Amino acid sequence: MKIFNRNVLSAAVGAIILGLSGLAQAEETIKIAVAGPITGDVAQYGDMQMTGAKMAVEQLNAKGGVNGKKLEAVLLDDQCKPEQAVNVAGQIINQKIKYVVGHLCSGATIPVAKTYEEEGILMITPAATNPTITQQGYKMVFRTIGTDDQQGPTAGRYIATQIKPKKLAIIHDSQTYGKGIAEEVRKTVEAAGIKPVLFEGINKGQTDFSALITKMKKDGVDFVYYGGYHPELGLLLRQSQDQGFHAKYMGPEGVGNKDISAIAGPASEGLLVTLPADFSADPANAALVKAFKDQNLDPSTPFAMPAYAAVQVIADAIKGAKTEDPVKLADYIHKNSFQTPIGKVAFKSNGDLKEFEFVVFKWHADATKTPVK
Repeated sequence: MKIFNRNVLSAAVGAIILGLSGLAQAEETIKIAVAGPITGDVAQYGDMQMTGAKMAVEQLNAKGGVNGKKLEAVLLDDQCKPEQAVNVAGQIINQKIKYVVGHLCSGATIPVAKTYEEEGILMITPAATNPTITQQGYKMVFRTIGTDDQQGPTAGRYIATQIKPKKLAIIHDSQTYGKGIAEEVRKTVEAAGIKPVLFEGINKGQTDFSALITKMKKDGVDFVYYGGYHPELGLLLRQSQDQGFHAKYMGPEGVGNKDISAIAGPASEGLLVTLPADFSADPANAALVKAFKDQNLDPSTPFAMPAYAAVQVIADAIKGAKTEDPVKLADYIHKNSFQTPIGKVAFKSNGDLKEFEFVVFKWHADATKTPVK
């Protein structure tokens, strides 16, 4: 019996030592949660974000990490759903992770931004563009992408000055992101004297657009702006072509990925898309682009370089501020600028970038794109 107790005690002590050792080892990494859709119908965009963030972690670690510590990317799936994003935020809090790159979808970001602010967690989204996110007076929330009230006017001005449609329809998916950017486009074209003949929402996940197409044909629509993501627009493009409706279409960065071509096929040819500038074309990023391509990864996607930049800002702030305290880092980020693959970035008091450019691209059926001059 005494021997048994001694063995039990020895095992218990060993477990404690191992636990303390594991804790010490865990403290030697700086964890960054990367939150976005890993599964679901917009997982392609989550992959873009994860790809950029993981590459930043890999390259920073190859250079010795940050202040002698390695970075660790903790990938978390919010499925682009608000309720799941809240669950992910709870996991981040429970794991005592201090920094978040994400979330990706505006609808998933808005409900958790307040939580991160209250919990003192630093969040940098490389993809969520709805202006509401940074209009709440938060100090812990930033983004390395532009906003819908920048992107929408870019599209609206192009429509008004270059397209000059006779009959414009603006369609959206009735979600936070899609409706928000559609409203920005409407404001811009109306200020230019163009009154849309139709401003209408569809349902997310809708697959039959026959009634909508019939209505647009009846109204003589020759140009359609769509606010939302690629699954619905891909079907709308294909069904428009099948039903002899030949209006031109335009959408935001939420439609700009290869799956729009997979869904719409030849009907995706000539689609206009507003996207962040192609940072992979910047000669200053040549070595980084090669690193992506050496792993068969695409550095030209809308969110890869902004996600890389988000990780880099966090790492550079830790180095510059000489602390891992997220509250102090947020203050440091507000006061400083950072050299990143998306250029030299500095932030407004609300956490938005002081400068960011959206570019109009022409999409092709082979899933390539060319900037519109």
